[in-house]
Amino acid sequence: MANRQQAQGLEWPKCGQSVAQNGAAMQGKQGARPLAGTTRAAGLGFVMVCVIAALVVSGQVQAQTRPRPRPDLAPQAAQTSPQNRPKPRPNADATAPLNASPPATDAAGKRKLPRFVSLKGSEGNARRGPGLTHRIDWVFTTKGTPLKVTAEYENWRRVEDFEGFGGWVHFTLLSVSRTVLVTTDMAQFHKLPDANAPIAFQAERGVLARLLECQIDWCRVNADGQRGWAPKTAFWGAEQSEVIQ
Repeated sequence: MANRQQAQGLEWPKCGQSVAQNGAAMQGKQGARPLAGTTRAAGLGFVMVCVIAALVVSGQVQAQTRPRPRPDLAPQAAQTSPQNRPKPRPNADATAPLNASPPATDAAGKRKLPRFVSLKGSEGNARRGPGLTHRIDWVFTTKGTPLKVTAEYENWRRVEDFEGFGGWVHFTLLSVSRTVLVTTDMAQFHKLPDANAPIAFQAERGVLARLLECQIDWCRVNADGQRGWAPKTAFWGAEQSEVIQ
């Protein structure tokens, strides 16, 4: 009971003083030396109280001094960050400017469908849909290949070759110059649009020729400088009822 009374009579030490200093102060006030166990317990309690008080004060100071982001800083960063800027597709067609002028139309101001055109350059990508975001299904690799336009959408044309392969091609990759593809073995081209006319030259299957003029059943072409007439069944690139003067 005496030890318990002495422990209850002790005063709490002050933070910033050592345990020995507080113990000496308490001895002077009580006039008697407290037991060793009581002094040790009081010292431990003193240390815990000081640590808790220091943590609370430190947390308040950090909360007050921590910098806060500006409310308008995040939106500006999202708008100006280079990482958020759209990047061009690496497989975009460099030869297909979107601001190019449209191709020529017929006398009535309407584009005829279907109609024949030719590949302007030595390469043309045929895509699955009318836009650069669509995948490339086929690539035409021969300049002057005749192509049939079967549909249009803005600056895009859906084309197909002699075998029916193709897709959507930007109109700047196409030319209005007319060409034909020889589809028969050793096609005979005559000097006149007549089967009994003298033969001007012969051409193998797969030869490309420039279309010069057409009648109902015959067309005149230029193949490597040689000119002659052949029935439309000997090549591909002209409609059966098409007349070109």
